[in-house]
Amino acid sequence: MRYAIVVEKTDNNYSAYVPDLPGCVATGHSIEEVEREIREAIEFHIEGLREDGLPIPQPASTVEYIEVEA
Repeated sequence: MRYAIVVEKTDNNYSAYVPDLPGCVATGHSIEEVEREIREAIEFHIEGLREDGLPIPQPASTVEYIEVEA
């Protein structure tokens, strides 16, 4: 499966979340680190859903960029 992630810069690091998996978040000191961490978080999240007998949400979010004049 391929899930969209959102990566945000904070004051001290980066954070990421998965819109299609509520509660699935990660942090890291670099973009590369947060991407590794969110991949592990997604795998762990899905494993937990399976163990609890809950449905695994299908990826539905898409990412687009919109250009605006500032």
